Formats: sequence, C-alpha cells, structure tokens
Amino acid sequence: MMTDSRAGSPAAGSQPRKPRMNCAPAGFDPYRDLPKGFAEFLLPLHRQFTPRQQVLAAKRLEVLAQAHRGVLPDHLPPSPAATSDWKIELPDWCLDQRNQMTGPSDDADLVVKMLNSGAPGVMVDLEDSMANYWENLVLGIENIRKALRGELTYYDKKRSKTVGISPSKTVIWIRPRGLHLSQGGIFGDEVMSATLFDVASVAYGIEPDALKHPLSIYIPKSESAEEALWWRDLFQALERAKGLPKGYIKCMALVESHPQAYQMEEFLYNLREHLLGLDLGRWDYMASLIHFTFANPDWVLPNRNTIPHDVAFSQRVRELLVEICHKRGVLAIGGMTALYPSREDPELNTRALAVLEKDKRNEANCLMDGAWTGHPDQNQIAVDQFPIPNQLHRRPANVVRYPDLRPLPKGVGQKSLEGTRAAVRTVIRYRNGVLNGKGASLLDGYMEDLATDRIYRLMIAHRMKHGAAAGVVDEKGAVVHTPELITRLFDEELDRILRELPHMKDTGTPETFRQARVISEGMITRGEFSPV
Repeated sequence: MMTDSRAGSPAAGSQPRKPRMNCAPAGFDPYRDLPKGFAEFLLPLHRQFTPRQQVLAAKRLEVLAQAHRGVLPDHLPPSPAATSDWKIELPDWCLDQRNQMTGPSDDADLVVKMLNSGAPGVMVDLEDSMANYWENLVLGIENIRKALRGELTYYDKKRSKTVGISPSKTVIWIRPRGLHLSQGGIFGDEVMSATLFDVASVAYGIEPDALKHPLSIYIPKSESAEEALWWRDLFQALERAKGLPKGYIKCMALVESHPQAYQMEEFLYNLREHLLGLDLGRWDYMASLIHFTFANPDWVLPNRNTIPHDVAFSQRVRELLVEICHKRGVLAIGGMTALYPSREDPELNTRALAVLEKDKRNEANCLMDGAWTGHPDQNQIAVDQFPIPNQLHRRPANVVRYPDLRPLPKGVGQKSLEGTRAAVRTVIRYRNGVLNGKGASLLDGYMEDLATDRIYRLMIAHRMKHGAAAGVVDEKGAVVHTPELITRLFDEELDRILRELPHMKDTGTPETFRQARVISEGMITRGEFSPV
C-alpha cells in the first residue's frame, strides 16, 4: 500500500493500512541506520519475543469473539496468586506518586515542562498520545534517552533562551506501545513486536550510572495475566543482556481492558519482581467495556461527557484495584481527567480545575495513592487531594473480592442525537490531528487521544447496531441510528468544520479533514475498534 513520507500514514486517496502499522522508511538498513551494535542486540530478542507476542495478540481476538458469542470475561479460579501470602516491597524512590503527569515523548517542550512542574512522576509516552509514525517514534525515543540523562532541552521563544531539566526527585516512567501493535521494516519484511522495539531501544541507549533510579516502564493495554509473563521474561532478558541486576527494571501497569480487570491480582503475581503498582486507565477501560459488551443493547452508553466519574462500572474496578494493590503492597493510581485548563478562557479554566479537584478527591477517598494529569497547572491541585505521600497502609472497607464488574449503566447521563453528532465531530478532528502528526489534540476543552477517539467510534457503532433499542433521542423523540443517518452526520459535521476552519486552532488543511472524515467513518463501518 502507498504511504506518504510519514511511514504508516495513509497517502491521500489510498485505503488505510489494516492493521495500521508503523514502518521504517524504504531502504532502511538496521545495521547502518540503528545505533551502533543495536541491531545485533535486538535480533535475538526479536526471535525470542515476537512469536510469543503474536500468539498473545491472537488470543485477545479469540477472547473478544467469545464475548460477542455471550461468554464474557470473568474472575479466574483461585490460585496461589490470590490465596497465598506474598507481598511486594517498594523502593523509597517511588513511594510518592500522588500525581503522574503524562504526555507525548516526541514533544521536547512538553516533556521538559512536565519534568519541571514539580509532579512526583512523569510518564513520557510512545503510545496513545503520540502519532504512530516512524519519525515521531525515532524522535520520541531520542527525547526519552536525553530526558533519562537529564540532557533534554527546548528553546523558549518568549524568553529567548534554552530551557533544560531542573534537578528534582521526579520519577520518569516510559510507556512503550502495547502488545497489540507490531513494528514493520526493521529486519526486512519481518513483523516485530512494537513493544519489544520500544523497550529495547530505550534500554540499549541508557547506562545505569546516568539514571537517578532504575529504568521504569509503564505497561499499557494488557488483557491477561498471561501477558505479564511476557513482560517479566523481556525485562529479565534485557537485564541479562545489559549486565544489570535481576529485578533492576521496574514497572507500573495500566488496567485498560475489561478482561484484565478480572485478572489484576494474577497479573501482579506474575510480575512481582518488577511491578510497583497498577493504574486504572479509565478511558481505554470504558472503550474496552463497550467493545466486550457490544452485543448487548443494555450497554449502549450515554454521551461520554455526561457519564459521571464515579459511575458504578468504573467505581467497582477502582475499589477492587485499590484492595488488591494495597493487600500486596503496591501503589494504586487513578486515571486522567480529560477536561483541560485554559490560560486563555477563565470560565473554562475555573470549570476544568473544579472538575479536576472533585475527580481526584474521589480517587483519594477511594484510597488511591495518586492519579494522572496532563497539564502543569493541574499538578498542585491533584497532589493536594492526596494529603500524604501514599495510602498503602489503608484498605477499603467491605470490598467484595470477586464483584460483578458489569453493573448496567442505568440512570446516568443522556443518550442524545446531539451526543452522537459531537462524537462524529470529535473523531474527524482527532483523526485529522493524527494525519498531521499529533496523537493527542485539545478539542473543545477536552484532551482527546486514541482512547477517547476509540470510545466515540464504539459509541457511534453501538448506537447504530442496536437501532431503536439503543434509546437515543432528540427533542422530537426516539432517533434510530441508521448507516444513512451516520453518513449524513459525517457530511454535515465535515461541512461545518470546513466553514469554521479559518477560526479554529486545529492543525491541518481541508484535504486532511476530508481524509480524516473518510478514515473515521470507514473504521466505524468496518468494525475496526482495536486501539490502533
């Protein structure tokens, strides 16, 4: 398939790659174009770990297919992971993670600002908030290496000076791409685990003496406890290859899929030599929940921004995560608040910070140890909701160990045609950002990334699949979401965007917006809802 100069990005008029895959440019020679010695370091790891990654990715598809046939995820039978007496001891350097600020690693300006914000933790991202193109990936990995050495800088035009990273105790976490993604073009036509490429690239380029704490990875998009064994074996293989002590590489793991929520304790157990905590990635989790319950009209969710942060299907996972983490001695971290502060809009700024405070207080009251934010202005408010460095000594009361994690979303939010229209508008604008090299875009006050784009695509498709049973209304009554209606909404919202484009801050051109509209609707009609 033809691609434009950003490998992995569909050329105008072409069909998008299926599945979308980041590819090294034509003529790439790993022995010439990768850092000296890295190809020889990477090849045996690729031979060992990519086949296992491909098997795990295939298993995910079967679990999803079973769910659509009515066999939904459930808790695992009792095992030593849940019944034996074991605990993880945390190192001192990670005991305070009350706020973990997150952002794309290919934006040096943002990475330096996050690291200078005073946040206890900063997660630099190669995944959802970064466009999955080769040049973004190469730049992101180089920025991570420089940040780990304290050498990353950016030029501040307003102050006419170069700004670097100030000394601090901030923990740097690196989020690689997940096990669902593959990397092309490294060793000829062979497909490689994208996760392996990312983690090995960072590990190969660092020396322990240059770090303030061990190499720390943020594991994304897991779907089973079995996958934790893949990560364990990769970390230990890298430790051996680099001559590092066993257990040197540390990690946290996001809980972003519905199946994984049923296997959190087993996941911890399998990675107990490396794992320091779990994080509830609420937006990806919501998308996964819709995906796994797609056959059930009772799970057609309300408009996304009318779903409360403490909705039962999120709150039960949140409480169970805290119980399991604190029982086993590790941190329980909350998710991202999507509404973003604005230094240009006082009303929006006040509302966003009030929502942030309420959201993080709920997580603190659930006995979580911290949460995520994405803007330096959010840091202190987030930290203030967690009055002590962590709450590891506390366990939530009356938490059922094996709860129903699918309480129906009754009595919350609104399901409206206007909500569908807003979703259509957002997926067009988000995909336009991707076509222009942005993995996350600030749209109408909300920071939208691949997770929220996936929610919107699933919501539109879910409403279309279940027709009248979806219960969507407008001011005149019920609105059945047919393919024809969705196409009309895409046409109307694209026309509106193009009319308003001269006054919008979105990057891109009318052509990239038109392309984004075609890609987005095509992903929905073809049922492409995996996180790519």
